[in-house]
Amino acid sequence: MEKALRDHVAQDKERRDRVAQWAFDTRGILGRFHLWLEDVDEHRVKGSPLTHGAFTGSALERAFVVANAVTALGTRLFGRYGEGAGKDKATINQVKKDADAVSAYALSEALWYLTRNLPENHALMVSLGEGLMPKAGETPEMGSNPLLGFGRVYGRPQVARFVDHRVHRLLNDDGYEWPEFWAELQDAGITVWGAAVDTLENTSRFAKGEPTGPMTVLHVFDQPLSIARPFEGYMGNLVLPREVVDHAAERSILLDFLTPRNLVMEVLQGTYPGLVPEHVHVWTLRGRSREHRIGALWQTWRDLGAHLVEDGWQVPGTGHGAFTDSGTYAPTYRVGRFDDDDGRPHVLICDGYAASAEAVQAATLDPVLDTQSSMCLFSSHFEVGFDREHRIMRLDPDATGFARELGTILGGEVAADKVGLYRDNIRDARAAGMPVARRTSTAHDFFPKKEWRVLSLASSMLPDPYTGMSGVEDLGDGVYRVTTRASTRRRIVETTLTLRMMEPANEMRMAFSPLLDRFYAGEDYRSRAVKISDSGRIRNELQTLCSEVIEYLPDDRMIVHFDRLDDAVLPPDKKRLIREVLDWYRRNHPVWFRWLAEG
Repeated sequence: MEKALRDHVAQDKERRDRVAQWAFDTRGILGRFHLWLEDVDEHRVKGSPLTHGAFTGSALERAFVVANAVTALGTRLFGRYGEGAGKDKATINQVKKDADAVSAYALSEALWYLTRNLPENHALMVSLGEGLMPKAGETPEMGSNPLLGFGRVYGRPQVARFVDHRVHRLLNDDGYEWPEFWAELQDAGITVWGAAVDTLENTSRFAKGEPTGPMTVLHVFDQPLSIARPFEGYMGNLVLPREVVDHAAERSILLDFLTPRNLVMEVLQGTYPGLVPEHVHVWTLRGRSREHRIGALWQTWRDLGAHLVEDGWQVPGTGHGAFTDSGTYAPTYRVGRFDDDDGRPHVLICDGYAASAEAVQAATLDPVLDTQSSMCLFSSHFEVGFDREHRIMRLDPDATGFARELGTILGGEVAADKVGLYRDNIRDARAAGMPVARRTSTAHDFFPKKEWRVLSLASSMLPDPYTGMSGVEDLGDGVYRVTTRASTRRRIVETTLTLRMMEPANEMRMAFSPLLDRFYAGEDYRSRAVKISDSGRIRNELQTLCSEVIEYLPDDRMIVHFDRLDDAVLPPDKKRLIREVLDWYRRNHPVWFRWLAEG
C-alpha cells in the first residue's frame, strides 16, 4: 500500500511537471486564444524514449504541437462544422470558405506568437499551401479559399522584414529568381525554415458534417522548399513501402509513378512471399469526377486482381471505415505490410493523384514511415488520362510547335483559347520552380540542400481512420481534448492536450474569428478601441482571404484589387464592407496603415 502511494505521488508530480513545462513553452499561444492547459498525455507510437525530438528543439516542438492543436480545436468549434449538409453548392461553398478562414486565421495567429521565440537569425516561411484552386467537380470560384500560402513569413521583426522584402522581389522582379533568393539568405546568415500547410484537410467532408477525416496538417522543414511563386496544381503519386523499392532495385527495376502496374504487382509479390493479388489493397481517390483521369488506372489494378479500397473498408489497426472522396494525405500512414488473423501477408499502397501541397506533404513522410513516394506533375485540366497527362507539363510552352504537340497528346486539334490555358499552366509551374523537366520526382527535388529534416504535425478535428487518432472531444464545462501526431525521422509521438476555455463560448468565438469577419457580422469598427495590432491583423487577414488579388509594391506596401475578385469568392456586400473598413483605417490611422496603398 505504501509503495503504491509513493508511486502515485511520483506519477502525479511527473504529470504536474510535464504540464508546467508545456504551459511555459506555449504560454504565448495559450494566452492569445484564452486557453488553460489542464493536462498533457504523450504516447510514443514509434522510436524509443531515448530518441531525440525534432530539429526545432523541444520547446519549439511543443509550441508547434499546441499551435496545430489549437487550430483544430477552434475550427471544429467555430468553423460551421456540418452546416453545409444537404445544402446546394453555393451554400456548401460558403461554409467551406468560412471554415477555411477560421482555420487559416487561427494557425497564422498561433505561428506569429510561436515565432517570437525563434532564434534571432531564424524565420519560418510558408512554401506550399492548400486551397488556391478548384478540385474535381468544383467550379472555378470554389477553389479560391482562405489559406496560408506561399511567402507568408514569421519571425522576429528585423529578420521577417529582410525575408519578406526578398519574397516580394520573387513575386515582382522577373530577374530575381530562386537561386538569388537562396544566395542572399546564405550570405546574410539567416536560417529559413520552410512549411507546407493545409489548415483544414478534407474541407468538403467538414462542411457536410461527415463523421471522420478533417484535420490540420503542418509540415515544418529545416530549409525552405525551392519554390519561387504561389502554386497549386495536381501531381500523380505512387506511395510504396521502401523495402519494395529496394527489392526492385536489387533486380535492376525502377519503380516510379510511370512504371507499368503489372510490374509493380510482380515486385510486390516478390518482396512478400505468399502475397496473393487480392491482398494488395490500393487506396486511391474514387468518384465519377476522377474517372476520366485515373479510371484506366483503377481498371488496371482490378485486372491484376488487386483490391481497390472502397468507402467503409475497415482500415487495419484502427477499426474505422476508409473514405475515398478526398484526403490523400492521411492514408500514407497505413502504407506497408500487415498480416491478417491467419498470418497471411497483405500490403496497402497509395496510387493515383493529389493536389500538389498534399502530394509533397505525403512524400516528405517517406523518411518517417519508411516509404518511397514517386510524383509526376499533372496539368490543372482534366482532359486526358494519367498515362498521357504527364507528357503535357514537360512541353515547352514557348516552342513554335507547342499547339501541335499538345494536340498530339490530347488526341486532336486544340482550340486557341485552350492552348492558351495549357500554356499559362506550364508557365506558372515553371515560374514557381516546380520540377517540370523531370519525368517523375521525389521529395528531394523540392529542397535546395537535397538532405532535409521534417517535423510533421497532424491534429484531428474528427476521428481519423488511418492514424486512429480521436477527434476533438468535449469533456463538458468548456473543457476539450485534442490529439496531435508529431512525426520526425526518429520517432512518432501522439500528444493529447486537455484545454479549458477561459471565456464563455461567444467570447471564445471572437478569439478565433478574423477581425474583418467580425466587422462583417455587425461589430462597429468605428466605435471599438483601435489597437496598433489591428494593422498587422488586417494585413494578415487580407493575405489569407484574397492573396490572389494582392499586388506587392517595392516600398513594402500592397494594393488589394477587389475588382479582380469574383463575387462567388467574396460576396459583393462583404467586398464593399471590407473596402469601407480599409478606407476608414487608412484615413484615421495613416501611420499604422502606411502599408496599405489605395487601390
